[in-house]
Amino acid sequence: MLRNALFSLSCLILALGSQVSLAQHDMSYLKPPPGAHVALIEFADLECPMCARQNPTIKDAAAKYHVPWVRHDFPLQMHVWSFQAAVNGRWFDTQRKGLGNEYRDAIFADQVNIETKDDLRAFTEKFAQQHGIQLPFVMDPQGKLADEVKADYALGERLGVHQTPTVWVVTDRTGGAPPYTEVTDFNKLYTMLDEATAETEHGKK
Repeated sequence: MLRNALFSLSCLILALGSQVSLAQHDMSYLKPPPGAHVALIEFADLECPMCARQNPTIKDAAAKYHVPWVRHDFPLQMHVWSFQAAVNGRWFDTQRKGLGNEYRDAIFADQVNIETKDDLRAFTEKFAQQHGIQLPFVMDPQGKLADEVKADYALGERLGVHQTPTVWVVTDRTGGAPPYTEVTDFNKLYTMLDEATAETEHGKK
């Protein structure tokens, strides 16, 4: 579809305002959560077709290798409903553990049928009903969830994120090469996790 082709291109172009020089990038964030040796860190846009395409691969890889999958919002400014979807995901995060990620996965699975903010609202209402939850009249009255999404976007800028999805395999190794590798070919994600896992296992011996 022409719409999907255009949106795919939009996901690959520079996000507005994200052109930060390499000298300004602070990559210190790219490390596993406490207690983990390997993790996946992702910056994604819920309206991005490429993100939707790769979401099952990332989800399956995280489950197979039993590594944390740290998901961040990076809604591109040219997309109509992605920012509101990110806020919605944050709201579902507050309702039940794991529900926000279920919502994000469901958005990606049905993304081609969501074209407008009204479509998003209808999708979100249906998702809430299916999970026995009543949506509030105003989901984020004080703007706190929107601020969290904006903070994620700002973090992405500091890391040099300029397209979605941007995913890193990160490890807890110290010294030598940087403890993170960006995934540029998702066909190689399993291989990258094999190598990261083997490396950290070797480091623990």
